[in-house]
Amino acid sequence: MVGHDVPLNQGCLNPVQVMIPAGSILDPSESAAVVGGNVLTSQRIVDVVLKAFQVCAASQGCMNNLTLGEASWGYYETVAGGSGAGPGWHGSGGVHTHMTNTRITDVEIVETRYPILVTKFCLRHGSGGNGQWCGGDGVTRELVFRRAVQLSVLTERRAFQPYGMNGGEPGERGVNLLQRADGRLINLGGKASVEAYPGDKYIMNSPGGGGYGLPTDCNTTNIQTDKQYSEFLQRGSVYEYKSAQESV
Repeated sequence: MVGHDVPLNQGCLNPVQVMIPAGSILDPSESAAVVGGNVLTSQRIVDVVLKAFQVCAASQGCMNNLTLGEASWGYYETVAGGSGAGPGWHGSGGVHTHMTNTRITDVEIVETRYPILVTKFCLRHGSGGNGQWCGGDGVTRELVFRRAVQLSVLTERRAFQPYGMNGGEPGERGVNLLQRADGRLINLGGKASVEAYPGDKYIMNSPGGGGYGLPTDCNTTNIQTDKQYSEFLQRGSVYEYKSAQESV
């Protein structure tokens, strides 16, 4: 947003003054029922800031939290989605954005240690918003339970689509489904806790990212894009660390 490399340090925030009104979602009263500030609220704050400064389209807007288990064990995972496109880049599919430090558990480990079968885990093609630069795709993840478990989901962007920007189309909203062993299909909504039984299947379609720019402008030359939006090229300490890790 600032167009300069900013090393990871506390001092860079010294010029920033944060004003949070009492009673707001970020400073709720003691009697307010709150949950998920780290994994959900923080994501939506980033969406608001990026939209206010017209930086890029919205990403999936949550970490797609899934918790399941019973009295003697529990399992928790966060599922990736699509990132928003911006002026000069397409969004990425099947990634976490803005707030997470977790990697999903390998399928082999899940099936070995828990009474779960991972029957599908793939990109949700076409879920990213169309545009001059397209939003990234969400993912589809399907779990079949071999024992009775308590299933809980804590997600966002199930009612409202991740917004596009400057004429770009919004990404597809997510959906959480529970398919009973007898074939009945139940829409769990964005937040729910239900009992699942052997043979039931949980299906998550995570949201895609929004698109940026009008789709009719797709023929814009890369030369013009590089000159106009070079300040948004990936760089900085986080990017350098990632590049070093990937080069090993």
